[in-house]
Amino acid sequence: MATFDWQHCYQPLLEELANNGHNPWADTLRGQLRRRFDENPHGDIARWMDALGQLPDIDHPTVRFDASAITLGSNAPLTRAQHAQLESGLLGLMPWRKGPFDFFGTYVDTEWRSDWKWDRVAPYLADLRGRRILDVGCGSGYHCWRMLGDDAARVIGIDPGLLFLFQFLSVKRYTPDAPADLLPVRMEDLPSGLEAFDTTFSMGVLYHRRSPLDHLLELKGTLRRGGQLVLETLVVDGPEGYSLMPEDRYGQMRNVWFLPSCDTLLRWLDRTGFRNARVVDVTDTTTDEQRRTDWMRFNSLEDFLDPDDPGKTIEGYPGPKRATVIAEKP
Repeated sequence: MATFDWQHCYQPLLEELANNGHNPWADTLRGQLRRRFDENPHGDIARWMDALGQLPDIDHPTVRFDASAITLGSNAPLTRAQHAQLESGLLGLMPWRKGPFDFFGTYVDTEWRSDWKWDRVAPYLADLRGRRILDVGCGSGYHCWRMLGDDAARVIGIDPGLLFLFQFLSVKRYTPDAPADLLPVRMEDLPSGLEAFDTTFSMGVLYHRRSPLDHLLELKGTLRRGGQLVLETLVVDGPEGYSLMPEDRYGQMRNVWFLPSCDTLLRWLDRTGFRNARVVDVTDTTTDEQRRTDWMRFNSLEDFLDPDDPGKTIEGYPGPKRATVIAEKP
Protein backbone atom coordinates (compact mmCIF):
# COMPACT_ATOMS: atom_id res chain seq x y z
CA MET A 1 0.00 0.00 0.00
CA ALA A 2 1.27 3.46 -0.88
CA THR A 3 2.47 5.54 2.05
CA PHE A 4 2.28 9.28 2.49
CA ASP A 5 5.69 10.98 2.58
CA TRP A 6 4.89 13.15 5.56
CA GLN A 7 8.55 13.93 6.20
CA HIS A 8 8.91 15.60 2.81
CA CYS A 9 5.60 17.39 3.28
CA TYR A 10 6.34 18.79 6.73
CA GLN A 11 10.13 19.09 6.87
CA PRO A 12 10.14 22.85 6.11
CA LEU A 13 7.62 23.48 8.90
CA LEU A 14 9.49 21.28 11.36
CA GLU A 15 12.72 23.15 10.61
CA GLU A 16 10.96 26.48 10.95
CA LEU A 17 9.54 25.54 14.35
CA ALA A 18 12.95 24.40 15.58
CA ASN A 19 14.62 27.58 14.32
CA ASN A 20 12.00 29.76 16.03
CA GLY A 21 12.49 28.33 19.49
CA HIS A 22 9.81 25.62 19.28
CA ASN A 23 12.06 22.59 19.04
CA PRO A 24 10.05 20.64 21.67
CA TRP A 25 6.90 21.16 19.61
CA ALA A 26 8.74 20.06 16.46
CA ASP A 27 9.91 16.88 18.20
CA THR A 28 6.43 16.13 19.52
CA LEU A 29 4.85 16.81 16.15
CA ARG A 30 7.32 14.55 14.37
CA GLY A 31 6.28 11.67 16.62
CA GLN A 32 2.58 12.41 16.12
CA LEU A 33 2.96 12.42 12.35
CA ARG A 34 4.94 9.19 12.40
CA ARG A 35 2.21 7.46 14.39
CA ARG A 36 -0.53 8.89 12.19
CA PHE A 37 0.99 7.93 8.85
CA ASP A 38 3.51 5.15 9.45
CA GLU A 39 2.23 3.15 12.42
CA ASN A 40 -1.54 3.41 12.00
CA PRO A 41 -2.31 4.76 8.52
CA HIS A 42 -5.87 5.47 7.39
CA GLY A 43 -7.21 2.91 4.92
CA ASP A 44 -8.16 5.55 2.34
CA ILE A 45 -4.77 7.25 2.13
CA ALA A 46 -3.73 5.33 -0.98
CA ARG A 47 -6.96 6.37 -2.76
CA TRP A 48 -6.55 10.02 -1.78
CA MET A 49 -2.89 9.99 -2.82
CA ASP A 50 -3.91 8.56 -6.18
CA ALA A 51 -6.48 11.34 -6.60
CA LEU A 52 -3.89 13.97 -5.69
CA GLY A 53 -1.45 12.40 -8.13
CA GLN A 54 -3.94 12.75 -10.97
CA LEU A 55 -3.93 16.55 -10.73
CA PRO A 56 -2.05 17.81 -13.78
CA ASP A 57 1.19 19.71 -13.80
CA ILE A 58 0.57 23.34 -14.77
CA ASP A 59 3.34 25.70 -15.88
CA HIS A 60 3.55 28.87 -13.81
CA PRO A 61 0.13 28.67 -12.08
CA THR A 62 -1.34 31.81 -10.58
CA VAL A 63 -3.11 31.92 -7.24
CA ARG A 64 -5.64 34.29 -5.74
CA PHE A 65 -6.51 34.06 -2.08
CA ASP A 66 -8.50 37.29 -1.72
CA ALA A 67 -11.61 36.30 -3.70
CA SER A 68 -14.72 34.37 -2.64
CA ALA A 69 -13.37 31.23 -4.29
CA ILE A 70 -9.74 30.28 -3.72
CA THR A 71 -8.69 30.61 -7.34
CA LEU A 72 -5.93 28.84 -9.24
CA GLY A 73 -5.28 30.04 -12.76
CA SER A 74 -3.00 29.49 -15.73
CA ASN A 75 -1.59 31.81 -18.36
CA ALA A 76 -2.44 29.22 -21.01
CA PRO A 77 -5.70 27.27 -21.40
CA LEU A 78 -5.63 23.73 -20.09
CA THR A 79 -5.67 20.98 -22.66
CA ARG A 80 -8.55 18.53 -22.82
CA ALA A 81 -6.34 15.91 -21.20
CA GLN A 82 -5.40 18.26 -18.38
CA HIS A 83 -9.06 19.10 -17.77
CA ALA A 84 -9.87 15.40 -17.58
CA GLN A 85 -7.02 14.75 -15.13
CA LEU A 86 -8.03 17.71 -13.01
CA GLU A 87 -11.68 16.71 -12.74
CA SER A 88 -10.81 13.08 -12.03
CA GLY A 89 -8.45 14.07 -9.24
CA LEU A 90 -10.85 16.54 -7.63
CA LEU A 91 -13.76 14.08 -7.81
CA GLY A 92 -11.54 11.55 -6.08
CA LEU A 93 -11.27 13.92 -3.11
CA MET A 94 -15.03 14.22 -2.56
CA PRO A 95 -16.95 15.14 -0.49
CA TRP A 96 -15.90 18.80 -0.50
CA ARG A 97 -17.44 20.51 2.52
CA LYS A 98 -15.62 23.83 3.04
CA GLY A 99 -14.89 26.28 0.23
CA PRO A 100 -15.48 27.24 -2.57
CA PHE A 101 -12.50 26.67 -4.85
CA ASP A 102 -11.81 27.37 -8.51
CA PHE A 103 -9.20 25.05 -10.01
CA PHE A 104 -8.27 26.44 -13.42
CA GLY A 105 -11.90 27.03 -14.33
CA THR A 106 -13.35 23.97 -12.58
CA TYR A 107 -15.53 25.41 -9.82
CA VAL A 108 -15.80 23.24 -6.71
CA ASP A 109 -19.12 24.24 -5.16
CA THR A 110 -18.68 23.02 -1.61
CA GLU A 111 -21.39 22.15 0.92
CA TRP A 112 -20.62 25.28 2.96
CA ARG A 113 -20.30 28.78 1.59
CA SER A 114 -17.33 29.40 3.85
CA ASP A 115 -16.77 32.72 2.09
CA TRP A 116 -19.98 34.00 3.69
CA LYS A 117 -18.59 33.25 7.14
CA TRP A 118 -15.33 35.00 6.23
CA ASP A 119 -17.22 38.06 4.99
CA ARG A 120 -19.04 38.25 8.34
CA VAL A 121 -15.85 37.91 10.39
CA ALA A 122 -13.30 39.89 8.36
CA PRO A 123 -14.49 43.43 9.21
CA TYR A 124 -13.79 42.85 12.91
CA LEU A 125 -10.35 41.27 12.68
CA ALA A 126 -7.14 42.91 13.74
CA ASP A 127 -5.00 43.72 10.70
CA LEU A 128 -3.62 40.31 9.68
CA ARG A 129 -0.57 41.71 7.91
CA GLY A 130 2.55 40.07 9.28
CA ARG A 131 0.68 38.03 11.87
CA ARG A 132 1.25 34.39 12.78
CA ILE A 133 -2.11 32.63 12.85
CA LEU A 134 -3.49 29.35 14.16
CA ASP A 135 -6.76 28.04 12.69
CA VAL A 136 -8.27 25.36 14.92
CA GLY A 137 -10.67 22.97 13.20
CA CYS A 138 -9.70 24.43 9.83
CA GLY A 139 -11.37 21.79 7.65
CA SER A 140 -9.88 21.83 4.16
CA GLY A 141 -8.03 25.05 4.93
CA TYR A 142 -10.24 27.47 3.02
CA HIS A 143 -9.97 30.14 5.70
CA CYS A 144 -6.21 29.56 5.98
CA TRP A 145 -5.86 30.64 2.37
CA ARG A 146 -8.10 33.66 2.96
CA MET A 147 -5.83 34.67 5.84
CA LEU A 148 -2.87 34.64 3.44
CA GLY A 149 -4.99 36.76 1.13
CA ASP A 150 -5.02 39.35 3.91
CA ASP A 151 -1.21 39.19 4.10
CA ALA A 152 -0.75 36.98 7.16
CA ALA A 153 2.91 36.04 7.57
CA ARG A 154 2.33 32.42 8.62
CA VAL A 155 -0.76 30.23 8.97
CA ILE A 156 -1.00 26.84 10.62
CA GLY A 157 -4.31 25.02 10.48
CA ILE A 158 -5.12 21.96 12.54
CA ASP A 159 -7.84 19.40 11.84
CA PRO A 160 -7.72 15.64 12.42
CA GLY A 161 -9.71 14.82 9.27
CA LEU A 162 -7.25 13.34 6.78
CA LEU A 163 -9.46 13.95 3.73
CA PHE A 164 -9.29 17.64 4.62
CA LEU A 165 -5.50 17.40 4.52
CA PHE A 166 -5.47 16.00 0.99
CA GLN A 167 -7.94 18.67 -0.16
CA PHE A 168 -5.62 21.27 1.32
CA LEU A 169 -2.67 19.68 -0.49
CA SER A 170 -4.55 19.90 -3.79
CA VAL A 171 -4.15 23.69 -3.50
CA LYS A 172 -0.68 23.55 -1.93
CA ARG A 173 0.49 21.51 -4.93
CA TYR A 174 0.22 24.64 -7.06
CA THR A 175 1.61 27.09 -4.50
CA PRO A 176 4.23 25.05 -2.58
CA ASP A 177 6.01 28.07 -1.11
CA ALA A 178 2.89 29.60 0.44
CA PRO A 179 3.47 29.96 4.21
CA ALA A 180 0.53 27.75 5.20
CA ASP A 181 0.37 24.20 6.52
CA LEU A 182 -2.38 21.90 7.74
CA LEU A 183 -1.55 19.53 10.58
CA PRO A 184 -3.80 16.46 11.01
CA VAL A 185 -3.88 16.78 14.80
CA ARG A 186 -6.37 17.73 17.48
CA MET A 187 -6.30 20.76 19.74
CA GLU A 188 -5.26 18.61 22.68
CA ASP A 189 -2.25 17.37 20.67
CA LEU A 190 -0.66 20.83 20.76
CA PRO A 191 1.78 21.57 23.58
CA SER A 192 0.16 23.60 26.33
CA GLY A 193 1.16 27.22 26.74
CA LEU A 194 2.65 27.66 23.26
CA GLU A 195 2.07 31.44 23.21
CA ALA A 196 3.20 31.33 19.57
CA PHE A 197 0.40 33.07 17.66
CA ASP A 198 -0.84 36.61 17.18
CA THR A 199 -4.34 35.44 16.19
CA THR A 200 -6.11 32.17 16.88
CA PHE A 201 -9.31 31.18 15.12
CA SER A 202 -11.72 28.57 16.47
CA MET A 203 -14.75 28.45 14.21
CA GLY A 204 -17.27 25.66 14.55
CA VAL A 205 -15.39 23.78 17.28
CA LEU A 206 -16.56 24.89 20.74
CA TYR A 207 -19.87 22.99 20.67
CA HIS A 208 -17.99 19.77 19.91
CA ARG A 209 -16.03 20.02 23.18
CA ARG A 210 -17.20 18.25 26.31
CA SER A 211 -15.55 20.97 28.35
CA PRO A 212 -15.95 24.34 26.59
CA LEU A 213 -14.05 26.20 29.31
CA ASP A 214 -11.05 23.93 28.90
CA HIS A 215 -11.16 24.59 25.15
CA LEU A 216 -11.12 28.34 25.79
CA LEU A 217 -8.15 27.94 28.12
CA GLU A 218 -6.34 25.88 25.48
CA LEU A 219 -6.99 28.58 22.91
CA LYS A 220 -5.70 31.25 25.27
CA GLY A 221 -2.53 29.24 25.75
CA THR A 222 -1.76 29.41 22.03
CA LEU A 223 -1.78 33.22 21.99
CA ARG A 224 0.93 35.71 22.73
CA ARG A 225 0.09 38.52 25.14
CA GLY A 226 -2.26 40.90 23.40
CA GLY A 227 -3.16 38.27 20.81
CA GLN A 228 -6.65 38.08 19.36
CA LEU A 229 -9.11 35.19 19.60
CA VAL A 230 -11.74 34.79 16.88
CA LEU A 231 -14.39 32.37 18.11
CA GLU A 232 -17.46 31.23 16.18
CA THR A 233 -19.92 28.73 17.61
CA LEU A 234 -23.54 27.63 17.74
CA VAL A 235 -25.61 29.62 20.22
CA VAL A 236 -29.20 29.74 21.43
CA ASP A 237 -31.38 32.55 22.69
CA GLY A 238 -31.52 32.91 26.46
CA PRO A 239 -30.30 34.84 29.49
CA GLU A 240 -26.82 34.85 30.98
CA GLY A 241 -26.19 31.44 32.48
CA TYR A 242 -28.40 29.57 30.04
CA SER A 243 -26.94 26.83 27.84
CA LEU A 244 -28.62 24.06 25.87
CA MET A 245 -27.21 20.54 26.25
CA PRO A 246 -28.90 18.22 23.73
CA GLU A 247 -30.19 14.90 25.00
CA ASP A 248 -28.42 13.06 22.20
CA ARG A 249 -28.07 14.56 18.72
CA TYR A 250 -28.41 18.13 17.52
CA GLY A 251 -29.17 18.50 13.81
CA GLN A 252 -28.21 14.83 13.49
CA MET A 253 -24.74 15.58 14.91
CA ARG A 254 -23.79 13.24 17.75
CA ASN A 255 -20.94 15.19 19.31
CA VAL A 256 -22.69 18.43 20.26
CA TRP A 257 -22.41 19.24 23.95
CA PHE A 258 -23.15 22.86 24.89
CA LEU A 259 -24.92 25.65 22.99
CA PRO A 260 -24.69 28.74 25.19
CA SER A 261 -26.59 31.99 24.97
CA CYS A 262 -24.44 34.90 23.81
CA ASP A 263 -24.32 36.34 27.32
CA THR A 264 -23.27 32.97 28.72
CA LEU A 265 -20.53 32.73 26.10
CA LEU A 266 -19.22 36.16 27.08
CA ARG A 267 -19.22 35.08 30.72
CA TRP A 268 -17.22 31.96 29.81
CA LEU A 269 -14.62 34.12 28.08
CA ASP A 270 -14.45 36.45 31.06
CA ARG A 271 -14.03 33.56 33.49
CA THR A 272 -11.23 32.06 31.41
CA GLY A 273 -9.25 35.30 31.46
CA PHE A 274 -9.97 36.97 28.14
CA ARG A 275 -10.63 40.70 27.98
CA ASN A 276 -12.80 42.94 25.85
CA ALA A 277 -14.92 40.03 24.60
CA ARG A 278 -17.68 41.21 22.31
CA VAL A 279 -20.21 39.56 20.02
CA VAL A 280 -19.71 40.97 16.52
CA ASP A 281 -22.17 38.85 14.56
CA VAL A 282 -25.14 36.54 15.10
CA THR A 283 -26.53 34.81 12.02
CA ASP A 284 -29.01 32.01 11.45
CA THR A 285 -27.55 29.24 9.30
CA THR A 286 -29.73 28.71 6.25
CA THR A 287 -29.98 26.13 3.51
CA ASP A 288 -28.45 28.70 1.17
CA GLU A 289 -25.23 28.65 3.19
CA GLN A 290 -25.10 24.90 3.90
CA ARG A 291 -26.53 22.57 1.28
CA ARG A 292 -26.04 19.50 -0.88
CA THR A 293 -24.09 20.11 -4.11
CA ASP A 294 -22.58 18.09 -6.94
CA TRP A 295 -19.35 18.08 -4.92
CA MET A 296 -21.02 16.99 -1.62
CA ARG A 297 -23.85 14.58 -2.39
CA PHE A 298 -24.69 13.40 1.12
CA ASN A 299 -27.33 14.76 3.50
CA SER A 300 -26.98 18.41 4.42
CA LEU A 301 -28.79 21.02 6.47
CA GLU A 302 -32.21 20.64 4.81
CA ASP A 303 -32.21 17.00 5.95
CA PHE A 304 -31.38 18.00 9.54
CA LEU A 305 -34.28 20.44 10.02
CA ASP A 306 -37.89 19.72 10.97
CA PRO A 307 -39.74 19.46 7.62
CA ASP A 308 -42.84 21.04 9.20
CA ASP A 309 -40.94 23.81 11.00
CA PRO A 310 -37.54 24.66 9.45
CA GLY A 311 -36.90 26.96 12.42
CA LYS A 312 -36.19 23.82 14.45
CA THR A 313 -33.84 20.89 14.09
CA ILE A 314 -35.26 17.48 13.33
CA GLU A 315 -34.97 16.73 17.06
CA GLY A 316 -37.09 19.79 17.94
CA TYR A 317 -34.31 22.08 19.18
CA PRO A 318 -33.93 25.70 18.00
CA GLY A 319 -32.46 25.84 14.51
CA PRO A 320 -28.75 26.57 14.03
CA LYS A 321 -27.68 30.10 14.96
CA ARG A 322 -24.01 31.04 14.99
CA ALA A 323 -22.32 33.84 16.89
CA THR A 324 -18.86 35.26 16.33
CA VAL A 325 -16.99 36.66 19.31
CA ILE A 326 -13.71 38.60 19.32
CA ALA A 327 -11.58 38.80 22.45
CA GLU A 328 -7.99 39.46 23.47
CA LYS A 329 -5.49 37.80 25.74
CA PRO A 330 -4.21 40.24 28.38
